[in-house]
Amino acid sequence: MLLRALPNKSILRHYATKLDVLGVLRERGLIAQVSEPRSLLERKLERGEKIKLYCGADPTAKSLHLGNLLPLMVLLHFYVCGHDIVTLVGGATGMVGDPSGRKTERDALLDATRLDNISRINKQFSNFFRNAVNSYKQKFPDSEVNNGSCAHVNNYDWWQNVKMLDFLANYGKHIRIQSMLVRDSISSRLEARDGLGFNEFTYQILQAYDFYHLYENEDVTVQIGGNDQWGNITAGIDLIGRIATNTKNPPFGITVPLLTTSTGEKFGKSAGNAVFIDPEINTPYDMYQFFVNTTDADVGRFMKIFTFIPLDEIEHAVSSHLQCPHLRQGQRLLAREVVNLVHGPGKGDDAEMVSDVLFGRNCSGITGDELVRVFREAGVLLECSRHSTLTEILIELAQCSKSEAKRRIKQGSIYLGPERTKVVDEVSSLDPYVIDGKVLILRFGKQKCFVLKLC
Repeated sequence: MLLRALPNKSILRHYATKLDVLGVLRERGLIAQVSEPRSLLERKLERGEKIKLYCGADPTAKSLHLGNLLPLMVLLHFYVCGHDIVTLVGGATGMVGDPSGRKTERDALLDATRLDNISRINKQFSNFFRNAVNSYKQKFPDSEVNNGSCAHVNNYDWWQNVKMLDFLANYGKHIRIQSMLVRDSISSRLEARDGLGFNEFTYQILQAYDFYHLYENEDVTVQIGGNDQWGNITAGIDLIGRIATNTKNPPFGITVPLLTTSTGEKFGKSAGNAVFIDPEINTPYDMYQFFVNTTDADVGRFMKIFTFIPLDEIEHAVSSHLQCPHLRQGQRLLAREVVNLVHGPGKGDDAEMVSDVLFGRNCSGITGDELVRVFREAGVLLECSRHSTLTEILIELAQCSKSEAKRRIKQGSIYLGPERTKVVDEVSSLDPYVIDGKVLILRFGKQKCFVLKLC
């Protein structure tokens, strides 16, 4: 059995009754396909053999997004069970463009942009696994976490010195055009009006060689990718089978399903609704708000996919949530856990604190310094002079005239402080409403809330 042989003995308890990683991943909805011979991979895991897995991402944007997290979650589950993992950023393949899942060719990136994206994504890979393991340890403090090794590579490092004629002479004869043409990523584009450029046609060869290179030089035997990557992954398996010198450990591919909501809406940049994991683009609070607005139908599924909450606890949490869905306890748990996992322990709790203050659920017992910290990190902290009048503050916040600001005060739509005190006239001093002499909470009616640091 996997967990009996691997060093991380805590997984058995936290993974309910499942004893193998693949079984857990299937139950969590994180596996779409596993290449054959599947039973051989399962037997390796049952015998407690350590394996090495990788997944990659091209630098087509500044940041990975939630859709990219599915294959990373698969790596993460293996990682905390003691297996070794590798992340790959496509410094070379990003210059070519992957046709998988696309109807049109990608726009070419300037070299400076591509290099900046590579640096950012490598940092995001590193941060994700560090934060996720720390979050796991905090969630299960009595666990004996003995994760495997984690390496981050750039395929430009081995492609930069490869000459085209040498590559064709050494590897071209092992690549079958018939197989390339029937793969979905190619066949669908050949039927499209704009066709397919030779650069994108060769992309699967490049990714196949990446798998071969990691297999031969780093002992990587499993590639993880999205379901639209199946053709590229199997191309690598085919190439390894034809030319690899190590025949004792056959290669495998595992794909994750396309991430969609219960309404069929797709996650990702092309869908225009991507939530990025770079906190400079989308803060932890932004991510929290995305998940706290999850529909009831998606709460349980997203808990299985994006968190380490044990499956029996997920079932209980969803059942409790559905008894009082208006309280959104399921969404709050989901949002908090995901943010803690992606951005590090405590970040989900901070984001929840911001949400509670902004939406009037709770701000008692929170110090001014704590409010300044969490709201600044959330990117929603404003500053104003402590000598400003209420009217002057409203003019700035609402971008309105002095008469309009005074009218709003007279209408009784302005509330101040943590007690939400209604004011109907210009106040002589804001001090009674200021927390620790530093922070003013100001509300316009029931919908808008501002947290102001007084300077």
